[in-house]
Amino acid sequence: MQKIDFHISQLDLMQEYPKELYYSGNNSLLKNRMISIVGTRRPVSYTKSLTSALASKLSNAGITVVSGAAMGVDILAHRGAGASNTIAVLPCGLDHKYPAVNKSFITQIEKEGLLLSQFEPSYEATPWSFVQRNEIVVALGECLIVAEADLNSGSMRSVEFALKMQKDIYVLPHKLGESEGTNTLLKEGLAKPIYDIDKFVSMFGKVEKNEEDELLEFCKNADKTYDEVLAKFGEIVFEYELLGKIEIIDGKIKPS
Repeated sequence: MQKIDFHISQLDLMQEYPKELYYSGNNSLLKNRMISIVGTRRPVSYTKSLTSALASKLSNAGITVVSGAAMGVDILAHRGAGASNTIAVLPCGLDHKYPAVNKSFITQIEKEGLLLSQFEPSYEATPWSFVQRNEIVVALGECLIVAEADLNSGSMRSVEFALKMQKDIYVLPHKLGESEGTNTLLKEGLAKPIYDIDKFVSMFGKVEKNEEDELLEFCKNADKTYDEVLAKFGEIVFEYELLGKIEIIDGKIKPS
């Protein structure tokens, strides 16, 4: 565990540059292109699937994913990116691996990726330290992705930081009645929707495509009913439909 001994230009956007910044792990990740991903601690299945896929594709394109190591969207983003290409900003000192439920993967990030904190090593998390953590998460990223969020949530406080820093904000599109925070951002024109993950990632790096997509191949070989595909692949079918990868015609699914 050491103190960062070089200037991080992205943090100049904060209300006040951190007096101290402690790290454990590979601090060279701070020189990569970075994107921040935040969201609810209780994501729906759709959000879980897309957050993991998005973080993975960003990482494969050479983008380092930044988040806050919390339950839900944060840890999904870290896991999707892989421990070696993610930065976890903690709301406590680095002696603590908070929250305890994520301790194992946070420790893995420490070994392979990077942990950051502006607090003394023994400092325990407080309500205000979460806010300070969120500001660093937002400042480090080239843009902010909010995967899912309720109104008046911590994620929406992160949005406030992003707006003050004049960063682009992106969200996953959700159904009416879900993720009211992100839906409100779209309604007010404060965020842009991510309808196509590959297209989004291509704005920042080269997209690595799988040689074969099992679901699309399954639908290509013969007309498959919606129920058949749903039974085999589960809720990822909804993701593919939303992203325009498949279409439903007369109760059957075909690749678009």
